[in-house]
Amino acid sequence: MRLLMIGDIVGTPGQTTLMHFLPKLKQQYRPDVIVVNGENAADGRGITRQIFREMLGAGVDCVTLGNHAWDKREIFDFIDNESRIIRPANYPDRTPGRGYTKIPLKKGELVVISLMGRTFLSSLDDPFRKADDILAKLKSQSMVLVDIHAETTSEKQALGWYLDGRVSAVVGTHTHVQTGDERILPQGTAYITDVGMVGPYDGVLGMDRDLVLKRFLTQLPVRLEVGKGRTQLNGVIIDIHPSTGKAGNIQRIRMDDDQPWFE
Repeated sequence: MRLLMIGDIVGTPGQTTLMHFLPKLKQQYRPDVIVVNGENAADGRGITRQIFREMLGAGVDCVTLGNHAWDKREIFDFIDNESRIIRPANYPDRTPGRGYTKIPLKKGELVVISLMGRTFLSSLDDPFRKADDILAKLKSQSMVLVDIHAETTSEKQALGWYLDGRVSAVVGTHTHVQTGDERILPQGTAYITDVGMVGPYDGVLGMDRDLVLKRFLTQLPVRLEVGKGRTQLNGVIIDIHPSTGKAGNIQRIRMDDDQPWFE
């Protein structure tokens, strides 16, 4: 089973870039399932129903969220009724939405779990123990993707080691810069600290660099806006054995201004 995981979509430039490259990615890699992190898709903060539906219409099977999940109020109007959009599972039990979902495929079933780290982010429930709780409910499930939306490399790596051999892949999101540490852990779990982003890369993490610099130089509460100019798409391709749930390969993808660059 081939999984395409695409990093944080940032604003309208990220949406446009995703729609532009997705047909080419599907043609070249023939993924069985596509998962996208969409928590920054609407103006860099949150997601709307229209954007979510456009992603599904383009062939995305599941949209994961993160710390900006609630930044657009209309999320509360549809998140409970949509099985293909998930927020971090370690929010409190009464939080709207769901923390994981099951995607039926010809080659089996993929479970996608969203978790959020706690270092320098909101003080949510323990993502390690929440992963244990969910996996205990999925004893017969072989293929599992975990999107760990976290700030620090150490927390992401620790979760990767903690879940090695129990899930198919642990993919980091949130920090928007693709890391070069993709690998298959000893017990068969694919891992990368951060898959990267989709959106403007002449800014800072997809945001307008002049506004970011003003915030750093003045320490004033400058409201950031999505950047303009050239764009980039980052993602990973992961091959998973349906019978064992173990990953056989993980490959980074980076596409700049319509010129593909692969490692």
